[in-house]
Amino acid sequence: MRARALFFIALGLFGLYAVEFGVVGILPAIVQRHGVEVSQAAWLVALFAGVVAIGGPAMVLWLSRYDRRRVLTAALLVFSLCSLLSAQAPSFAVLLALRIPSALLHPVFFALAFAAAVSLYPPERAAHATAMAFLGTTLGLVLGVPLATWIEARVSYEASFHFCAAVNLLAAAGLWIVLPAGGGAQSRAPLHRLPTILRRRALWLSIIAAVAIFAAMFSVYSYAAEYLARQAHLGGTAISILLGVFGVGGVLGNLLAGRALERQFAWTVLAYPLVLAATYGVLLAFASSSFTTLVPICLLWGAVHTSGLIVSQLWVTSAAPEVPEFATSLYVSAANLGVVLGAAMGGSLIARVGMPGVLWSGWLFTAVALVAVLARRPWRGGVQGRLES
Repeated sequence: MRARALFFIALGLFGLYAVEFGVVGILPAIVQRHGVEVSQAAWLVALFAGVVAIGGPAMVLWLSRYDRRRVLTAALLVFSLCSLLSAQAPSFAVLLALRIPSALLHPVFFALAFAAAVSLYPPERAAHATAMAFLGTTLGLVLGVPLATWIEARVSYEASFHFCAAVNLLAAAGLWIVLPAGGGAQSRAPLHRLPTILRRRALWLSIIAAVAIFAAMFSVYSYAAEYLARQAHLGGTAISILLGVFGVGGVLGNLLAGRALERQFAWTVLAYPLVLAATYGVLLAFASSSFTTLVPICLLWGAVHTSGLIVSQLWVTSAAPEVPEFATSLYVSAANLGVVLGAAMGGSLIARVGMPGVLWSGWLFTAVALVAVLARRPWRGGVQGRLES
């Protein structure tokens, strides 16, 4: 039962991220179909991220009071319905509007899905449960875009949306069957303590660290294809293969990070910004037109990059363990803010100093993340690092 529940949780997370980022892969088709500029079409992602960042914590506070199985299933059904309607959207404005319900429920599903995964295991296995659930997130981020692109090219524009709808519908049916009814009540009791929790220094330092980690990650990853094209002088086929290698590294890194966090939680978080910065050093020093050289580099890059997802999430939730869903919603907001900051800073430095500027942006944000982690004094919190000061 535990394995089946984790499978459908991961499948739901895959479907969620296919909904959020799948449109990136079919952006040219959207531009052509609705007669809009590329800059306008980019609002499909920007609006989604903005709604998640702003509305996430309030939506989680509201809906986490209800039965977890019902909320998770309802959210997946909304994702599925919005995808079906998007396939037949008569205009770009309607397509854009259909992104809003999914964006509002994104942090709700994300927070409650991870709470459900953790509840399946004893407390000491929380990192393992989180890592297993994150496989869905990782695969959604890595495979969602190329799958949507492939389906649109091989089948039809509508089929790419139908695929997202089918995945989310299957996940909804699975979670309704395997999850017990009445879950989630434990998150209601401490809500009156939220003002005290939100004044907690450790929580805000953890949020700053999460923002900085995501900004560092997406300073570089947002321009990965362009970096490989301009710095390594590779063509489209080679780049697509290397991004696939990056994805494989991401899956492996996710599992390794989960094990490291189980064994040495606080020290793993402390080491992460340093390892990410070192990876960018490897990318700068050894990126070349040699495909055989770039394969291990992209494998390493993918592993370290994706590890940041689970590292930053558990660091934030460890600062407010009594309200895991709300803490996770703060993490989701921080992550989306970090993506926007990182992409903006990376683009700005490209304009000023060229493509290596993305790495300088990455190093800048890893330094901020390291300072924020150190300020929380992880060595005082034991292996779990659950500081509340």
